[in-house]
Amino acid sequence: MRWKSYGRRPVYRSDYVDVWVDDVEIPGVGRVDHHVLTMPRASNTAVVTDGDERILMLWRHRFIPDAWGWEVPAGWSDPGEDPEQAIRREIEEETGWRPGRVERMTAYNALSGISTMRFTGFHATDSRYIGPPTDPSEASRVEWLPIGKVAELAATGAISDGPSLTAIAYYLGIHRPRHGGNQRD
Repeated sequence: MRWKSYGRRPVYRSDYVDVWVDDVEIPGVGRVDHHVLTMPRASNTAVVTDGDERILMLWRHRFIPDAWGWEVPAGWSDPGEDPEQAIRREIEEETGWRPGRVERMTAYNALSGISTMRFTGFHATDSRYIGPPTDPSEASRVEWLPIGKVAELAATGAISDGPSLTAIAYYLGIHRPRHGGNQRD
């Protein structure tokens, strides 16, 4: 069933997030105020693999849940930057590795019920180390972890970041099998 919109009013606006209240009619329920978060820029993630069956991971602390965990490189597209350019920049800034080949795996809405946040997930290969990360605030450490270890970390909750879990699960469950298990194909 499709909701009918009667208007939108702003609650809060910033460079990072806008909060709106939409006046909507839900079939069978009636008219209600529905809170909506809009994001000004597209988000991107990447599973970066090497020829040794490893994934490049960042160990970092997230302030809001006050939790440490493993994540894949991710970030917003800057104005005028397409998603592939953005993820190439983010990988380099966050890890110190420059990807050679970058392939789009998927795109998805992260929070369809309340937000416009949209992610594009990439697979990157043939990376070369160019130096320490240029944005040291992103991670406490950067490591290449065996693919099996990454799957184990996801299963045990050591990877709790939603976009990272989505990218890793998509890579392991859909992208990698379609490419014969070889990340370079």
